[in-house]
Amino acid sequence: MTISTDFKTLLSNLQIKNRGQMGKRYRSITRALNLKFRNNDSKVAYSKQVGSYGRKSGIHGISDLDMLYILPSNSWERFENNPSYLLQVVRGAIREVYKKTEIRGDGQVVVVTFKDKTQFEICPVFRQNDGRYMYPDTNKGGSWPICNSDSELLAFKELNTQRKGHLRRLSKMVRAWKERHEVPMSGFLIDTLCYKFFKNNTDFDKKGFASYAQLSLDFFSFLENEGEPSYYRAFGSMSKVPVKKSFHQAAKATHEICKVAMQASTEAEMRKEWKKVYGKPFPSHSQKKNLVQANGEQFIEHSYPDSNLKYEISIECEVKKESITHKLTNLLGSDSPLRKGFTLNFYIDEHNIPNTFELKWKVKNEGVQALELDCLRGEITNDDGSLRRTESTSFAGDHYVECYAIQDNKVVARDRILVPIT
Repeated sequence: MTISTDFKTLLSNLQIKNRGQMGKRYRSITRALNLKFRNNDSKVAYSKQVGSYGRKSGIHGISDLDMLYILPSNSWERFENNPSYLLQVVRGAIREVYKKTEIRGDGQVVVVTFKDKTQFEICPVFRQNDGRYMYPDTNKGGSWPICNSDSELLAFKELNTQRKGHLRRLSKMVRAWKERHEVPMSGFLIDTLCYKFFKNNTDFDKKGFASYAQLSLDFFSFLENEGEPSYYRAFGSMSKVPVKKSFHQAAKATHEICKVAMQASTEAEMRKEWKKVYGKPFPSHSQKKNLVQANGEQFIEHSYPDSNLKYEISIECEVKKESITHKLTNLLGSDSPLRKGFTLNFYIDEHNIPNTFELKWKVKNEGVQALELDCLRGEITNDDGSLRRTESTSFAGDHYVECYAIQDNKVVARDRILVPIT
């Protein structure tokens, strides 16, 4: 394996694995708000993905979905003097769809927390003539601050294009570093710093993944020399991005680790050092050893290292016992337990993949019972052409099922659905 393959694998491991579920929830929330405020059932109109998810810089496990919902202008008088009431109405509209899910107001947004720990933050806004948005702030008696999310999304996208995709990839890698070293940085601050690093830096424009060791070294050198500012100005909007706590020492220590990694005499030593930088997502020195340690679990990245997740696919599941049938995604948003003895019929309920594609499935059992009975599973199998798979609830634990859509020998879409069994 080469350094190029290692960093490709790192970025593949960082991809959001439940994009289909997140997309489905996003559309469901959009529809609920459109029904409430406009009496139409569109799943896509008047909402916008922002934050790291909208900028496509988020990674699996630590990235939530931030969304704006654009209110009709004729609602202004209703909420002008009571932004808190607006959040209550938004919360109530979402409650109609997710009746037992944790939903709460939090200052400027409504936060929806699902059982698989995914969070949505919904900010209702009024669009101004200049393209900026007024959003409700319930703190200190209530107010209507202004944000410029469109300019932020556009600026980030444009520079990423100019830098041949390196900006988004660096932002993902820095999120992994933040997680590994427990650095108290917001995703917005990470993207702002990565943007600043690349703004006038064309050194990597004609380079590929083989340059990512040097890219890492250069970025953490840049970060080490940033001093101790209390805030930065955001790309596009020029809004203030606060620095909660100094990242200087962590960056300095990481810069030294990068030097050691680049001077390593063996692949094993090199990967050991890069794992110190980026943590578990960076590949270990032996894929074969990883597979044995995982009790036969297989990883799609090993067979398709050059994935390109440009489409969405989502898994749904019919949960059956005798004459009773539920949708698993509804149970995940409630307090209703999924017990042993149910039949689970998984199927693809939505996708936007053009033309034909190959589908593969992975079923992974977790928990003490599955471990004791040596039934953790995790093998990757081919779909039989039906886009369906039948399983049963046998062991307690937080299991999951994944699917992978493949075209031209690349994974072009994937999804994961949690199967928590009590």
